[in-house]
Amino acid sequence: MRAHPRVGSCACPTQTHTCAPAGDGLPDVAIAHDFLTQRGGAERVVLAMSRVFPEATIYTTLYDPDRTYPEFAEKRIVVSPLDRVPLLRHSHRLALPVLPPIARLVRPEARVVLTSSSGFAHGFGGRGRRLVYCHAPARWLYQRDLYLGESGRWDIARVGLTLLRPTLLRWDRRSAARADRYLVNSRVVRERVRAAYGIEADVLAPPVTMDASDTQTPVADLADWADGYHLVVSRLLPYKNVEAAVAAFAGMPQRRLVVVGVGPEATALVRTLPPNVRIVRDLDDAELRWTYAHCLVLLAPSYEDFGLTPLEAGVFGKPTLALESGGYLDTVVEGRTGLFFPRPTPEAIAAAVAKADETAWSPEDIRAHAAEFGPERFAAGLRAEVQRLLAVDKPADAEVGQ
Repeated sequence: MRAHPRVGSCACPTQTHTCAPAGDGLPDVAIAHDFLTQRGGAERVVLAMSRVFPEATIYTTLYDPDRTYPEFAEKRIVVSPLDRVPLLRHSHRLALPVLPPIARLVRPEARVVLTSSSGFAHGFGGRGRRLVYCHAPARWLYQRDLYLGESGRWDIARVGLTLLRPTLLRWDRRSAARADRYLVNSRVVRERVRAAYGIEADVLAPPVTMDASDTQTPVADLADWADGYHLVVSRLLPYKNVEAAVAAFAGMPQRRLVVVGVGPEATALVRTLPPNVRIVRDLDDAELRWTYAHCLVLLAPSYEDFGLTPLEAGVFGKPTLALESGGYLDTVVEGRTGLFFPRPTPEAIAAAVAKADETAWSPEDIRAHAAEFGPERFAAGLRAEVQRLLAVDKPADAEVGQ
């Protein structure tokens, strides 16, 4: 594949600095991430990594400053040729067929490349040791039914993934094998990494950076509901099960539900939205803090690899009703910080809502639990892992991803 002129170019507002050092003067750390085109938990983790290593350049395939966190605008970011195609910044899934060759063209240059991956950043090229922080092995390879939802047998995405899967699996497993060290965000992802790659990884939970004392901005569309509502904070994808939460509240017209999120399922949800459910989108951090502060209970019905939102709600002393699965098993304490429901169905969700009404919650206990996942612990864990790799004698100019 012919190299595109934009490969290795800097996506920063100004280009008065050099993002990729030349010659042998490699920096200690670079950061790699799949794509920066949305506001999600993985992107918050990348920001946290960048706070630990503020001089590190961030390498990624796609960057849309209008759709991800504004703090990235202050960072040095190097993008791939895909970034020249605006359509892909809005729908990165269209790029799946070309991910292996494009990923190799993203070439982080550092003695240690700290890679945040839930899909393909672990396949980037470049030089240096690889420390992979895995949010999950790619759902589109290992959990296709959850990723695609109830799309039909001949759905174009399902057919395409079926045809591409053998090639992508080989590439994905070769890429994982090149890593020097794997970290994961939860116990369930540790098991998935073991099953997918045969790699033993240690758990380092991502940090909760939400601060209840910081500025709050009221959300205009929720002003008349400021006295309380149940809350879902989630991307609108099939495996997030937001439609089940909406259906549950359609049967509880005396209660209110607020959904914060965007995604492919938005159109279908809006089409059948009951009057006691509202969807809001594109909130900044101050508005999101206000939304958490004014909710009664967080509802978390999705299949999550970690489950950050219960901890964010916990910063405000709010309990969580969560699906008894995945990362929520690491972040929700039954009876103390929330309750579990067994299946993502409207009936199970409604039963959990009713049970929560009968439970006495201690906001202080909930806040104390969230505080255990603070950024200091995450930063200390990352620094220790990076220092361990820097101390190992290995040629820093060894090529990866060829």
